[in-house]
Amino acid sequence: MTDYNRNDPQLQPIQLEIPGACSGLRLDQALSNLLPEYSRSRLQNWIKEGHVSLNGELVSTRQIVWEGDLAEVRTQLAAEELAFHPEDIALDIVHEDDALLVINKPAGLVVHPGSGNWQGTMLNALLHHSPRLAGVPRAGIVHRLDKDTSGLLVVAKTLTAQTDLVRQLQAHTVKREYLAVIQGRPERDGSVDAPIGRHPSQRTKMTVISGGKPAVTHFVVEEWFAHHSLVRCQLETGRTHQIRVHMLHIGHPMFGDPVYAGKGMNTTPALREMMRKFKRQALHATRLGLIHPESGNAMEWRAEVPDDMAQLLAQLRSNAEE
Repeated sequence: MTDYNRNDPQLQPIQLEIPGACSGLRLDQALSNLLPEYSRSRLQNWIKEGHVSLNGELVSTRQIVWEGDLAEVRTQLAAEELAFHPEDIALDIVHEDDALLVINKPAGLVVHPGSGNWQGTMLNALLHHSPRLAGVPRAGIVHRLDKDTSGLLVVAKTLTAQTDLVRQLQAHTVKREYLAVIQGRPERDGSVDAPIGRHPSQRTKMTVISGGKPAVTHFVVEEWFAHHSLVRCQLETGRTHQIRVHMLHIGHPMFGDPVYAGKGMNTTPALREMMRKFKRQALHATRLGLIHPESGNAMEWRAEVPDDMAQLLAQLRSNAEE
């Protein structure tokens, strides 16, 4: 899986001559006095990471400086400051016109910058692909997919289009279908109507909980395997982790989900090896339908499952035949 979370700091060297007023101070203290726009801890980190030299040599934060010493500080952008910078990251563009983009997102690509993922996101890629998106909130992103969920999502290229698409999402008129591999074999098609909210004790997780936001997922069984099933899910709402949480709620957690389920070991050795290699939840946004915000025409796009999920399905079919 591609590593999109690169860290390429931008260097902006600052040349300083230590004045008499700072003579006899530690290097970090002197720099803190001379560069008050940067915090002491940030300067200390730059020294430790080798971004500061004194008289051409790397030194420690505790190095004493004297009048006339020459310091060079190669400033580093903080992760948060890199969040909304363009990055040359390839995008699989399914459709593009003056109003919108439809992207087939690969697994592993974060959609929007956030804690722990300030760079290498789809937003960074969008700003590189279309610089005009810098003038649209969130670079036109109107809905998201989890980092390790693949598939289709729409991006607005104008504020007018973004407003229209957000309203369509709120009215539940955007059609979103997903293919998912789940553990177990549901006896019939069904729907899950259960509110979802933040887990009361595990704050990085969502759960079905009284007082949560309304959430409805419909599912149809496409194929049964020996111990798993392929289901097609359609969302009425778009809560965080909705399909993953709802499938867990009815006793059929997502295959490979590192947060909400294990990988289920009631299988053959060959399938266990496939489970070990499959690095994400088996969830793919396969169909997207909406009303074009400018033309008013109904539009629809489909994306086949990516190679890793296709290989998983082939192994599941082979395992079911043994």
